[in-house]
Amino acid sequence: MFGLKGLLFKSDAPAHLPDDVRAALDAWRNTPAPTLDDFHFHTRYVIVDIASRGMNPESDQLLEIAASTVQRSTILPADALFIDLETSADNDAPADEASLDRQLMAFLQFAGKAPLVTYHVSYVGGFLQRAFRERLGVDFQPQWIDLAWLLPAMFSDKGSSVMPLDHWIGVFGLDAGSGRRSAMENTLLLARIFQMLLVRASAKEIDTAARLIDESRASTFLRRTH
Repeated sequence: MFGLKGLLFKSDAPAHLPDDVRAALDAWRNTPAPTLDDFHFHTRYVIVDIASRGMNPESDQLLEIAASTVQRSTILPADALFIDLETSADNDAPADEASLDRQLMAFLQFAGKAPLVTYHVSYVGGFLQRAFRERLGVDFQPQWIDLAWLLPAMFSDKGSSVMPLDHWIGVFGLDAGSGRRSAMENTLLLARIFQMLLVRASAKEIDTAARLIDESRASTFLRRTH
């Protein structure tokens, strides 16, 4: 199934892109996808969350993208990214179209073609796919791992159906603070939950990224159709 890697992300760059974004996009497209057959320890996973104005990916506005990473079983504080799409990256002025394109490009450069981990791919992936299609001309179809569906499959003793994220934060005894959390705070909580999921997955011999992605897809399909 991963022989399709070369077809993923394929699209033409729109004419409005600044030259530097166009060059970065060409470089990103030519970046080889990482092997997904190594053990989890050797895989760089990118944990993603977003903030949006509304819940409909096809009509509402994407406001923020936050990403952290898990590699060698560790959350790396220096390997993280936060993007406010309403504000220019260079100053506090509202983002113009060129700034927006550069910020979206910054996310692609950060993520590379690593497997992405989130909570509810239909929401997070939907907003990202529309943004990258409309602004950069990219058909954004990364290898997703959806914790909303995978956690009940891996920890059926602690929850047998799709639950709000706060359920799992409580199950694992994490300190989520009080009040509304930011997208970056959510990615760090998801990263900690993902670390624990990797331990459970490895014990079940789901010990590579390829196997975990397959398990995520299977759990999503089975729970949605049964």
